[in-house]
Amino acid sequence: MESAVLGVAFAFTLGMLVSRIGLPPLVGFLIAGFSLNMAGVDTSTGIHLFADLGVTLLLFTIGLKLDIKSIAQKPFWGSALIQLVLTLALFAPTLMMAGAMGLPMLDEIDWRTAILLAFALSFSSTVFVIKILQEKGEGQSLYGQLAIAILIIQDLFAVIYLTVSKGEWPSIWALGLFLIPVFRPFWFSLLKRSGHGEMLLLYGLCMALGLGYGLFSLVGIKGDLGALMIGIMLAPHAKSNELSKSLYSLKELFLVGFFLDIGLRQLPDQNEILIAVCLLALLPLKSIIFAFAIRIFNLRIRTTLQASASLTNFSEFGLIVCAIAVSSGALQEEWLTVMALTLALSFIISAPLNQQIGKWYVSLRPRLGWLQPRQLNALDRPIALGQTQFLVVGMGRIGTGTYEYLDKQFGNVAGVDSDSTRIEHHERQNRNVINADATDPDFWHKVELSGSLRAVFLAMPEHTGNYYAAIQLSKTDFAGDVAAIVRYFDEEKQMANLGVTSVFNVYREAGKGFAQDSCDRLGLINYDNPQTELELTDSNN
Repeated sequence: MESAVLGVAFAFTLGMLVSRIGLPPLVGFLIAGFSLNMAGVDTSTGIHLFADLGVTLLLFTIGLKLDIKSIAQKPFWGSALIQLVLTLALFAPTLMMAGAMGLPMLDEIDWRTAILLAFALSFSSTVFVIKILQEKGEGQSLYGQLAIAILIIQDLFAVIYLTVSKGEWPSIWALGLFLIPVFRPFWFSLLKRSGHGEMLLLYGLCMALGLGYGLFSLVGIKGDLGALMIGIMLAPHAKSNELSKSLYSLKELFLVGFFLDIGLRQLPDQNEILIAVCLLALLPLKSIIFAFAIRIFNLRIRTTLQASASLTNFSEFGLIVCAIAVSSGALQEEWLTVMALTLALSFIISAPLNQQIGKWYVSLRPRLGWLQPRQLNALDRPIALGQTQFLVVGMGRIGTGTYEYLDKQFGNVAGVDSDSTRIEHHERQNRNVINADATDPDFWHKVELSGSLRAVFLAMPEHTGNYYAAIQLSKTDFAGDVAAIVRYFDEEKQMANLGVTSVFNVYREAGKGFAQDSCDRLGLINYDNPQTELELTDSNN
């Protein structure tokens, strides 16, 4: 236990250091794992448990937010299939050519082994991609949903491979899993009665670890996939978002173990480092393959680049493939170390790439016009606002309240949100809400900001989204007012520096609003306050 605590403390230290130079903390976690490994500190037992719990909770929370209908759309499953076929067709010959050139370890593989390695390298890391999307607050954007859908389809490929490669079919009792959705009213009832505190947290842990991971593993199916499926089953419930938020901190803590665990694997020798670097050179080709596969479906170049950048990494599934191949004698045991190092290095490269890809796109956009499809996919077309006077960006609880107030006072209000499930809810309430990603710089340049638009209200749940939207909005010709919500004082200063007209601190103003509303309802008036008398006189006039 002490060694696990040491690992977490060291991860915190390096995570803090790398975040100071603009890199995601997870890069520090990876470096911490390798450093502890080199120092000979044995933290593997406790950290491995942390890693398993983190991945399970991550997939469960993905399921809670997943719109299963999105996977059925052609651009999503089509991109995944095309990418897999192209990766096998290009990676396998490349590996064979590298072996023919005399590179160690690769010079011993045959075509069957090359295809196996290509298959392992075709996958992207579900954990890493979701973590990056959540840090950027873009998990519900079109490119985020596309990336998540591709990852889920890849996970389905993984389950099929594991089943076939082991030669063991799931237990006959696995058929009983089809009864779980039958009892969904019962699971919903428990969720509704679980309250808002520790019972809600315990409910989530029981569903993810017990009904999801435990029950599926018991009948011979990948437990992580079980947690994802249970999350998807609970997604339609009104409290699914609250459940996801209650698990957030616990999931983030356990995921530190996942990145530490990668670095704590066996240290590589010179030949293994050389091969890992050679495999890492396949990352640009992998990114191009993703971009080509997505571009076929006429999505905008920005969506294509962002989704491709998110998926430009290797997956922990490569370790599983290699482990199975080693057990069958198809690969030498050293390949496990090579894949672990390749995986870690791909994360270190991909993390800063995903942070900068948005800025690079903005600077390169004038030169990328020739890549833009002439006929855009219906999922990714420009937006017309018409005679809208007020635009509310982010239609969560705060955004919905803002929309309702403006609609009653002025009318001609439009909302913007990238969550298709939320869009459907607002449409049933007869609200005018546009399905679009406001963090997309193309949104602010292609949307028709007519002269009737008086103000834009930035009410997205993540500050990063509001901040980035404010930056893009400042680069347009919009001359109206901009209001934004923040939660912390440093965020107020950032928004003010961008010229945002009104900054609303949710935490501070909530208390003020509560006091004012309560005093009005209770008839409490301070007659000794001249300002109060002035307000009363004005209101009487």
